[in-house]
Amino acid sequence: MTEHKEMICPECKGEKVISGTCTCDNEWRGSMSGNEWEGCKCAPEITCPKCQGTGYVAAGGTCHD
Repeated sequence: MTEHKEMICPECKGEKVISGTCTCDNEWRGSMSGNEWEGCKCAPEITCPKCQGTGYVAAGGTCHD
């Protein structure tokens, strides 16, 4: 019998998703939302591409299905 070992995904650290980040800077105007300017640019949260949202990878570094 072969033992299947898993380890926590190093890219998302077991969280399954990579949090989006926001950058706020008063030096740029950002984008218009309705009648107001938004001074922050935010990236959305994404499913981890390395583990496909499982939070774990096989000990060899491949994706866990």
